[in-house]
Amino acid sequence: MRRRRQESRWIHRWSRWMVAGIASVGALGTAFLTINKLTGGGGACPTEGCERVFASPYATIFGLPLTLFGFLAYATMFTLALAPLVINPDQNKVLRQKLEAWTWPLMFMVASSMVVFSAYLMTLLAFEIQAFCPYCVSSALFALAMFGIVLFGNRWDDLGQLAFIGFIVGIVTLTSTLAIYAPIRAGGGGSRPATVAAGQPGPPVTTASGPAEIALANHLNDIGATFYGAWWCPHCHDQKQLFGAEAATIFTYVECAEDGQNPQTALCRSKPEITGFPSWEINGEFYAGTQSLTRLAEISGYTGPMNFQR
Repeated sequence: MRRRRQESRWIHRWSRWMVAGIASVGALGTAFLTINKLTGGGGACPTEGCERVFASPYATIFGLPLTLFGFLAYATMFTLALAPLVINPDQNKVLRQKLEAWTWPLMFMVASSMVVFSAYLMTLLAFEIQAFCPYCVSSALFALAMFGIVLFGNRWDDLGQLAFIGFIVGIVTLTSTLAIYAPIRAGGGGSRPATVAAGQPGPPVTTASGPAEIALANHLNDIGATFYGAWWCPHCHDQKQLFGAEAATIFTYVECAEDGQNPQTALCRSKPEITGFPSWEINGEFYAGTQSLTRLAEISGYTGPMNFQR
């Protein structure tokens, strides 16, 4: 009996620090992924499956990266966990006790919401996107770990009330998640083709083309420039976004993914110069990575209008 009480006191004493530690790691990871996505950086994803996940429409909510909302959730857990600990109990014991009382239920609600949302994302990962993403799995494990620590790391007075709160939070989270992703699932999710033979189309280009973008695209088409990419590659999508929807259909695009639309995998493999996506072949030279339109104009000898919108 004495040993059980000592273990209980240990988890209660360190639970907030444990939650803060996990939340800090999660916040740093999601902050890195968010900055990488917003700045169009590369090298964030270690696997093809990871690239496919971040290129899917499920990775964006309200026009913002899903990782941004993950960062906010982790930052909230970090703040709630440490809030009472920064108060000196010798100087303001009452305030610390109030923060202890208020932050535990809030941490439980946030952790419950994160677990439900992570469970839904894991379901999408396994059955809809059908890809393995180490970041996503790690985040789900972080959420589950924080939920367990919050649940067992505090002396809850009313477990029945706690269960009721968790049930309500879970229902609200699941309902909201289904509502947010309903338009994506209705449109096929951007990951499953409407017709299997058609192949994966990838996310649609949502930006508009200006006269300069169209002129550059026509020039690239005239000189036989080729854009090699894969439907799941987020940087390939970023490259098309720079051109806009109309211009992106003008120049030659070669789909290198076997499950993409009209794939030319053999052609891509016959080009040893292609070491990643996107890759441009212009006048016999290869250029890897997302290129600015100004850079494409320079290396292709384009002399038309240069007032590109992006």
